[in-house]
Amino acid sequence: MSTLSWFALVSLAVWVWLLLGQGFFWRTDQRLPPVDGGRADEDLHARVEPDRWPRVAVVVPARDEAEVLPLSLPSLLAQDYPGVAEVILVDDGSTDGTGSLAAELAGRRGGLPLTVVSSGEPEPGWTGKLWALRHGMALARTRGPEFLLLTDADIAHEPDSLRLLVSAATANDLDLVSQMARLRVESLWERLVVPAFVYFFAQLYPFRWINRARPLATAAAGGCVLLRTETAVAADVPEVIRQAVIDDVSLARAVRRSGGRIWLGLAERVDSVRPYPGLGDLWRMVARSAYAQLRHNPLLLLGTAAGLVLVYVVPPVTLVAGAIGGDGVAAWAGGAAWAVMAGTYVPMLRYYRQPLWLAPLLPFTAFLYLLMTVDSAVRHYRGVGAAWKGRTYARPEAAPDR
Repeated sequence: MSTLSWFALVSLAVWVWLLLGQGFFWRTDQRLPPVDGGRADEDLHARVEPDRWPRVAVVVPARDEAEVLPLSLPSLLAQDYPGVAEVILVDDGSTDGTGSLAAELAGRRGGLPLTVVSSGEPEPGWTGKLWALRHGMALARTRGPEFLLLTDADIAHEPDSLRLLVSAATANDLDLVSQMARLRVESLWERLVVPAFVYFFAQLYPFRWINRARPLATAAAGGCVLLRTETAVAADVPEVIRQAVIDDVSLARAVRRSGGRIWLGLAERVDSVRPYPGLGDLWRMVARSAYAQLRHNPLLLLGTAAGLVLVYVVPPVTLVAGAIGGDGVAAWAGGAAWAVMAGTYVPMLRYYRQPLWLAPLLPFTAFLYLLMTVDSAVRHYRGVGAAWKGRTYARPEAAPDR
């Protein structure tokens, strides 16, 4: 049997294992209970509203977000929450009038009370977002909320979003409930890259493994995190993760270490409004933190590159090469692996309401992600590191495992 056939067979074996043994990562049914109170996700009970609605503080770190704030902040102020809730927006050194715009939107739209504060420049050893969260969470705790909703400034929430999050947390005794916001998918490059971004995340952190009573993985989605205040204090959040660039995974691990229960799923009623119209915009988004996810370890980078090539590039290459060269085993195994790969991608494309002809293009998108990851490493060793809105973290910390 040829070397090409062996590569194709190994890739096919890996895909069979991923299909059945990686927590059914490709399924997209890890959701909060439906709004109408019908059949709930298998890991959450049917929606049960609490007898007493706990007080909630919504903390929004914002740096130069004047472009997206009119699309996101009014949705938070318009939350149909039966209990006491407020919004605290932390202006993280913005230069585009983010803070004043937030106050203007609140005055014009009404709804939940809004407090706008400034966090100032972060102290050494802190990333800007976590420094802003520290400031906002400290202010919120003085007002005695039982829950904190940590959400990004580019995230829009349907009016019942907070209500559903709190219902899920209280009914299931969860300390952290996180939803991966549905990212914007409008441009060609967004269609190619964005659904794959969520697909790869779920492959790395299978939601079912996270949501088990005895979890096998730990992660959260930073755009929408409902966190018990007492759990945040017990976990020493955000101080314990102050250098983390991948702050959502670090936050989840800190909560888990403190004994907290976590749930993560896909959102139906929480959306990102930030546009990434071009490949360059998406490239910067991924490259900013990809090497940090690999703990800045060149061996992990090498292993990741080899894995991406074996799993995503080998199937189409062996199919074509086998067909041209008359190697039937290579062509059959490569084609079968490619078919399994595309089939596992279909549920995510349906979730994002995208055409299914994008599924066979996943190897191309995976190769793009490989290049982005390599570029992330190059930036790190050039001393550029993670950069976001005028701030650069030359040697940021990866998400800790402890």
